[in-house]
Amino acid sequence: MDKKTLLLSTALVALAFPAVAQDQDLDILSAEDLLPLAQAEGTVTVYAFTSRIAAVEAAFEAAYPGIDMVSHDMSSTEQITRIKAEASAGIASADVVYISDAPVVFSELLGPGLVTAYVPPRVTDLLDQNEKEPLLAQRLSTKVLMYNEEANPNGAPVSNLWELTTPDWAGRVIMVDPLQRGDYLDLMTEIVLRSDEMASAYEAQFGEPIALDDGVENAGQQFIVDLFENDLILVSSTDDVNAAVGALGQDNPPVGFTSYSDRRDNEDEGWALQVANNVIPSNGIIFPAVLAVSSSATHPAAARLVIDFLMGDDSDTGGAGFKPFYVAGDYATRSDIVSHPDAVPLDEFVAWSIDPAATAEIRQDVGDLVLSLQ
Repeated sequence: MDKKTLLLSTALVALAFPAVAQDQDLDILSAEDLLPLAQAEGTVTVYAFTSRIAAVEAAFEAAYPGIDMVSHDMSSTEQITRIKAEASAGIASADVVYISDAPVVFSELLGPGLVTAYVPPRVTDLLDQNEKEPLLAQRLSTKVLMYNEEANPNGAPVSNLWELTTPDWAGRVIMVDPLQRGDYLDLMTEIVLRSDEMASAYEAQFGEPIALDDGVENAGQQFIVDLFENDLILVSSTDDVNAAVGALGQDNPPVGFTSYSDRRDNEDEGWALQVANNVIPSNGIIFPAVLAVSSSATHPAAARLVIDFLMGDDSDTGGAGFKPFYVAGDYATRSDIVSHPDAVPLDEFVAWSIDPAATAEIRQDVGDLVLSLQ
């Protein structure tokens, strides 16, 4: 749709539904009330940090004929850059933003007003308060230590994060470059924030208190320094991590930090990925995947309808809207959607839950440390 057609379409919606389009708050409408408005808008554009958005697109269009959902799969880092650039240029592109990396999203998108919060009325009582504000959390995602269960049938080959800094694991730990993908920088930041736990884990592993290098302020920073000095392998994509760690037929595979939910692709990709959950002090981080309406949305009703759809239906598994995310390793925020039967129960999962505000305070400093080590 070209700009002229887009402007005409938006104007026609306002003329056809003046009371709603101009006066009534869309946020209080049910999906049934939003539907005719969304169909009049005709299309909706979604930026999403997951390739699974393609399955959502197909399901949404089947559920709501007459609305063309246009989805764009890009990392959270790419989304943030693009949304800010489009705002500066006065370009209205995205209607829905589906994104992780909450520490940056809250400060650089929500704070300046580039996105706005929306919680479908039908799910508000099913969510904890921190899952409704400052933005709606659709599910919890992860960046955690994974291993090859074919090569390690008796369980994870690592029980303490500090083992990754020993000669046995030199050149055998892999992750996406934290300076390219924000979720991985959030992981490094959380390790620093949990320095007291890292210090205790060091003593448990080596039998003596940690001694910090000159210029290193805490145990979390020391772990990052030691991990890089032990030939940490950095790659450009999560798929690269998954293939290196999970490929079948390996005698001595590496371990790596990646998404627990990527186990869903084991059969299709020929992987044997499994989560290392018996690791002290933690195997990584768990964090919200959030949904928001773009402040420049030209299809505001359809945007809200998409977000409502992504929150799932009232069944135990969330139905068609949540189906792509009903896998081991993703945890629905809705209290009435049960965890996948193959998943580690959330109350037994040892990943740290991030505090976006605390992460934002020191994230740049951790990024500078990572840069100095590369």
